[in-house]
Amino acid sequence: MEATSNEIKKERVLLAGVHTGCRDILSDTTEESMAELAELAKTAGAEVVTSVVQNKAELESATYMGEGKLEEIKNLLDELEIDTVIFDDELSPVQLRNLSDIFGIKVIDRTILILDIFAMRAKSGEGKLQVELAQLKYRLPRLRGLGVQMSRTGGGIGTRGPGETKLESDRRHINRRISALEEEIKELQKHRELLRSRRRKDGVITACLVGYTNAGKSSLLNRLTDAEVLAENKLFATLDTTSRGLVLEDNRKILLVDTVGFIRKLPHHLVEAFKSTLEETVVADFLLHVIDSSNPQYDNHIRVVDKVLADLGAGDKPIIGVYNKADLCTEDVVFNNSYAAGVSISVKTGQGLERLMELIGEIAPGKKQKVSVLVPYSEGSLVNELHENQKILSEEYTEEGTKITLLADRQAYEKLKNYII
Repeated sequence: MEATSNEIKKERVLLAGVHTGCRDILSDTTEESMAELAELAKTAGAEVVTSVVQNKAELESATYMGEGKLEEIKNLLDELEIDTVIFDDELSPVQLRNLSDIFGIKVIDRTILILDIFAMRAKSGEGKLQVELAQLKYRLPRLRGLGVQMSRTGGGIGTRGPGETKLESDRRHINRRISALEEEIKELQKHRELLRSRRRKDGVITACLVGYTNAGKSSLLNRLTDAEVLAENKLFATLDTTSRGLVLEDNRKILLVDTVGFIRKLPHHLVEAFKSTLEETVVADFLLHVIDSSNPQYDNHIRVVDKVLADLGAGDKPIIGVYNKADLCTEDVVFNNSYAAGVSISVKTGQGLERLMELIGEIAPGKKQKVSVLVPYSEGSLVNELHENQKILSEEYTEEGTKITLLADRQAYEKLKNYII
């Protein structure tokens, strides 16, 4: 069926990768990584026509794939009317240039595809700056190859963000732009650190939601806090950091921070550019690692997230493993023993959310204890303070004073020691 005049014709793409069997499973091309690449391509607006995987012990330094496989792909391009070839690994400048020359059409890799999706998704000013910085740093050493392919294609996937004219200008201009972006992000980082310092001074407890992309972080934030954050069944549906308050049973206030989702082979430049945002994980009191337990590869997803957290310096934080989508699971979930706690939940049905709140209460600093006190009427200001900051379970006015049963934090407990009954 032909596209109508009102419909935008999708780019027809061929996916390609090399399975070496020698690399770590998270960096090698596998059946799952190719399926994920296809999802990424669809997210970027492409139509995936076919895929080609070569089994080869080592990648070709000049052309990524072997000569025979390249010839096979070249024959498919005209036959299937392919517009773009997308590779499952990050291509070197030489590989990108050679493959563009061999195929005569646009060639991009997993990294530029992810950066392109980030350019689509970024809404805040800071998010756009971070994406542009990552794109420019990636594209700078590849200008020659990218310039050729852009003149052939005139746009499409891999060209969103800084734009064609910026990329075809001289290197000095791009280097100046990179420096300017880094300065702007540094200023925003100072502002963010100021906010963090204020939170620490005010005794605000912070928890970060982390996880593989599309695990359900934003959906969980919405369910726990009525945040109304965009939550779609798409890769990288939300990029911009969102913070919402959560009040525990004992009146402790938690600031829940939603962070960008992770993915295997996450581009290095992207992690660097988003470091000021991802630093929320480093300063958080504890982390909620949201995991799609219905995905057969969830253990690999956990490894990806753990590696990124370790790289950021947040690997030693107390972590609650939140195994989401329990309603879709057909087998029992195996919890990660290295985490402080684990819970199986379904954001969709509400299963396990009560237990999750209990775990948050146990792990969050400043856990309160139940205590009964008799406060003299002369200490009315203390009673007012308790009502403001503590969880009052019962209150009764007696001849001697106000009898209160409450959940008190350590500071309040010290003040109340003389009135405990």
